[in-house]
Amino acid sequence: FYILLYLPIIPFCFPLQHLTSSLLAVAFLTSFGSSMLYGYNLAVVNSPAEYIKDFYNRTSVSRNGTGLDGEVLTLMYSLTVSVFAIGGLLGSLMVGMLVTRFGRKGTVVNSTVLVFIAGSLMGFSRICGSPEMVILGRFVTGIHSGISLGAVPMYLGEIAPKNLRGFLGLVPSIFICAGVFSAQVLGLHELLGKEEHWPLFLSLVVIPTFIQLMLLPWFPESPRYLLIEKHNVHATITALKWYRSKCNIQLEIEEMQEEQRSLSSMETVSVWQLLLDPCVRWQLLSVVVLNIGMQLSGIDAIWFYTNDIFKNAGIPGPEIQYTTVGTGAIEIIAGLIGCFTIEKLGRRPLMIGGFLAMGLCCAGITLSLVLQVRVWVHFPFMRYVSVGCVVGIIAGFCIGPAGVPFLITAELFKQSHRPAAYTVGGSLNWMSNFTVGFVFPFLQMSAGSYCYLVFCSVCLGVAVYVFFVIPETKNKTFVEISQMFASKEAVPETQGLGLPDHLKLKKMNGYGSLDNGSLEKENTNRHR
Repeated sequence: FYILLYLPIIPFCFPLQHLTSSLLAVAFLTSFGSSMLYGYNLAVVNSPAEYIKDFYNRTSVSRNGTGLDGEVLTLMYSLTVSVFAIGGLLGSLMVGMLVTRFGRKGTVVNSTVLVFIAGSLMGFSRICGSPEMVILGRFVTGIHSGISLGAVPMYLGEIAPKNLRGFLGLVPSIFICAGVFSAQVLGLHELLGKEEHWPLFLSLVVIPTFIQLMLLPWFPESPRYLLIEKHNVHATITALKWYRSKCNIQLEIEEMQEEQRSLSSMETVSVWQLLLDPCVRWQLLSVVVLNIGMQLSGIDAIWFYTNDIFKNAGIPGPEIQYTTVGTGAIEIIAGLIGCFTIEKLGRRPLMIGGFLAMGLCCAGITLSLVLQVRVWVHFPFMRYVSVGCVVGIIAGFCIGPAGVPFLITAELFKQSHRPAAYTVGGSLNWMSNFTVGFVFPFLQMSAGSYCYLVFCSVCLGVAVYVFFVIPETKNKTFVEISQMFASKEAVPETQGLGLPDHLKLKKMNGYGSLDNGSLEKENTNRHR
């Protein structure tokens, strides 16, 4: 459905230079069967919350003869929601090892087995009378999402030509928004929002994964992975011909070989080695700031507690579910805007603008809620201002901060450091996700309407960091990006590569980049 929805508008919104049907199909398949499930599972438990609690309570009565008290019931439901993030953290810690062993595409394909296990557990939980199956199913699908959030952007970033890396890198974020929207629509009472349908509602994740499993194995592995890590030149050429149309693949192969030579004496680094490597300090710090800032921006608080926010804003109860669905549609529209403009505007404007918009809207929520309580009689329209600010936070997030941090992680690191970087970024992302979901209710109770000022300060701080530290990576090769960071902190060490022309390699960022001075000297000697 989503493939048919997006395909007709792409030619009118985006220049198709180097964008082949194979690239587009892989981007949609990987995102539809993996990334979309992350968004779906974020929102799927909101609508059937009361039905799931009632199931837990009735199961306790049948087992023990007594129902659960309110605190225990709330604890079990909270565990059902939060165990997804715990599973995601575990999956993110595994992604570096998996993509190195099985490849980028291989990891995406092999991890689908987790979705089928999770879907079966949740789908048959009511028949078996087992709340434990629901919780375990949420945990397993969280592991899959943790793996997918690292493997999918890495795969798309490596198969894309440099002028399309941003566009393809943001496709997963659109499908994350589509997953949230799908859960919100299907959760309406008119569709699957009835009590008898909630096990089916939770287990629908198997359908997009099944489609992905049937089609994705027919596409090649990442050419960069095949050449640099597997040293398979023939498979690399075959993959490039599959993903490229009429462009000269020789230039891309030479660029990958240059990176391969710079990494000839370096194995894939572990997370511990990455943390201790002073040569990638700025790249690592940038990944940390972006991934933590992405979750501490308040977007998870908005997603987890949208209904409560709208209720506090004075929206009538029967209208809240439709208002929530409307925000889901805005997420998709904002994601499309970011996807179709990133190659024209660049990464920095989308991140800076997105975080600034979120920060201002967080401040706006605080202002509107304070005025709403104090001067309700004079300014009844303030309830709509707070709703508008919620929409602004969601739109600002989906335009840039939702997907660019995953893309930037692939661009800031070269092949040897990339798996470990995704492990670090993903684990911090999931830990921050869990922290916000757990702490926000207590923060809201203690600070009231002023709790959103905390998120405001985080958003503004991340925007300032991006403005002063992170360079623009649009249309840059991975080697060129490493050279940009090398200007911040270069290590004055040279080493010969043993190449035919005896080029010197200056060690920068632990990767190496061509020393222009050596190149000019060699050319001068040849002219003489």
